Parts: sequence; structure tokens; C-alpha cells
Amino acid sequence: MREITYTEALLEAFREEMRRDEKVFHLCGGLGPLERLIPEFGRERVRVCPISEEAYVGASIGAAGGGFRPIVSPGMMTFAFTAMDQIVNQMAKIHYMFGGQATFPIVFRAGTGGGRSAAAQHSQSPHPMFMNLAGLKLIMPSNPYDGKGLMKSAIRDNNPVVFFEDQLLDLGGVTGPVPEEEYTIPIGVADVKRQGSDITVVAISKMVREALVAAGELEGEGVSVEVVDPRTLVPLDREAIRASVQKTGRVVVVDEACITCSAAAEIATVVSEDPATFRALKAPPKRVCAPDVPIPYSPVMERFCIPDKADIIRAVKEVLA
Repeated sequence: MREITYTEALLEAFREEMRRDEKVFHLCGGLGPLERLIPEFGRERVRVCPISEEAYVGASIGAAGGGFRPIVSPGMMTFAFTAMDQIVNQMAKIHYMFGGQATFPIVFRAGTGGGRSAAAQHSQSPHPMFMNLAGLKLIMPSNPYDGKGLMKSAIRDNNPVVFFEDQLLDLGGVTGPVPEEEYTIPIGVADVKRQGSDITVVAISKMVREALVAAGELEGEGVSVEVVDPRTLVPLDREAIRASVQKTGRVVVVDEACITCSAAAEIATVVSEDPATFRALKAPPKRVCAPDVPIPYSPVMERFCIPDKADIIRAVKEVLA
């Protein structure tokens, strides 16, 4: 199977869905790789907007209500914080407040995460905020294959979908196998990236790669690690997570967001509040997250804050002990 970058996989998803449905179009704060779509689809369907995120996010809501399928790309999520009223009070709630009489199929895609010394404002992992907003689906892929399949499903979904991409998936040139034939990945289905028997590591977005490297090193020490990638946080595949933990009896959850009220906290609760999974536990769940601080600009301090394979290995050993 061919190997392509995450960016190429996403562009393929856009091309295929824009050819499939002429109602799909882009509103973006800047072109970047989306410029490659203009020769085929034109500037009517790949629109660069003035730097007013509140305006074009609001426009996407109106367009979705009028029968279109907009993909909104402000770049980094931190740019779109100025549009939080539109996202929180309109996008997330409008289908419910209309009594289900209209659908609002919007894909809101934005970059998150640190690792580039972009300082506190542009290194955040705000996905836990959006997990708490009823009315939004939330996707966080970890590789090109999942990114393409989930993006195609998000575009076809009749609900507003938040599609968060770790910035290093794109800017880091992450590659992976992606089939040339048509495929989609259902929203709300986790994936076991590595089978294991001693402990489960549930990892989110680029933390999946750190978890797989850690699992490989621990295998050399006789520890069998199962790595589970939720892929979507809303809806969350609770049954897949619980099934893995019931199998291994131990769990570490890895999330780049700050530890307080993180996605890791929700996943740990999913494990511990289920009677059957709780009875299977041989040790308490453990979280590996960023500390509750703004991400520093200093590369050394940034590396200290963002979880990595060493933190995962240490947590696994603590749980096994």
C-alpha cells in the first residue's frame, strides 16, 4: 500500500467529497495546502475570508442551514477563540433549538497541540472544552489513514463536527499507509493500534505515536502493552475502552491537554464507574497529561510539559508495580 503524508490524505478526502457533492465548500482564514484545490474547484468553493473568525464561522452556520456543507478552517484553534460565541451558542445548539426541523452539517477543523515552541497562545490543547459542549461531535485522528476516513465521514454527517488536528501531523510531515480505493471510518469507533495483555494505554492524537514507541520499548522488558486510539472523543467508544481494560486489568490514559478536567479524566471515569470494568482492575487508572500551566515558549520547558514516551513508560511501570 502506498504511503502518503497526513496533509495529502486530507486533501484527497476533500477532493473526493467535493466531487461527490457540489454543496461542499471551504471557508478558511488562509489557504496553505488548500490552494491545491483551487485549479479544480475554483475560488467560489475554496474561499479565503477576511481575518474575522466570528463572521465566517457565523456564515458557515447560515450556509449549512441553507443546504450547503461548509468546511471551516481557521488554522490554529487559538485563532478561532474569537468565534466562541458562534461555536458555543449557535453551532452547537441550533439544531436542538430549531426542534430538529433543520440540519447544520458543518466541519470545523483546526490545529491544536504544542511541540513547535509557538508559546502559550498557540500551543494549547483545548479539546476537553469542546467535549463539554452538547451538540458537537469531536474527532482527533492520529495518522493519515484515520484522518482521511474520518474527514470523509465528518463531511457527510448532518451534524456539526469539530475536527481537531495536532499541528505536528501536518507540519511534521507524518506519513502512513492510505489505500487508493474509496473508504470511510465511522465516527465513534475506537481502534486498537497494538494488541497487548498486561496493560492498556489509551492515547489521544499524536500521543498514540508516543504510546506505540513506549510499547515497543516495554516489550523488550517483557511488558505487553495494548494501545487504544479513541479516534473520536464525542461520541466516545466506551465499550471498546472498557473491553480492553477488562482484558488487561490496568490502564494508563495519555492526553496532551492539562490534567484537570482533561479527556483523560473522562476516560478514567468511563473505566472506573462501570462495575464490570472496575472489578477487573488490578490497580487504579493513571493519567499522563500536561501540567496545569500555559505551555512555555522555551523548548526545554515545553518538552518538560508535553507528555512523551518516557512519561508513558514511567506511568506503566508505576501501575504495574
